[in-house]
Amino acid sequence: MRSAFVGRTAVAAALEANGLAPYVWPATHAVAELVAVTARMSPGWELYVSLRHRGDAVRLLVWDQHPHHGDRDLATLCEARRRQALWLLAAVVDDWGGEWGACEAEPPQRGTKSWVVLPR
Repeated sequence: MRSAFVGRTAVAAALEANGLAPYVWPATHAVAELVAVTARMSPGWELYVSLRHRGDAVRLLVWDQHPHHGDRDLATLCEARRRQALWLLAAVVDDWGGEWGACEAEPPQRGTKSWVVLPR
């Protein structure tokens, strides 16, 4: 996917420019997985990617506009599908000793926020 490539390239450049080259491998894999999955779950809609270094960790956020499902069973199924699709992300983050998750965006935003924390 073109947008996953753009995400990887931008994250790698930002990390390298700020002296955080050791994070390039896990962060670029993480952003590529998050962008690819969220782009499939909300095709044609905008994505937002944020990368921050705070303390001893890099924090990556991908926000998409996939709507929250009002039906509880459908919401549970959708969440399970997202987690299954992100199996490679889970492996990379676990290997790095980090954490990740996804949750409904807080108003006034709509959609889903997926995040990764990679400690030093």
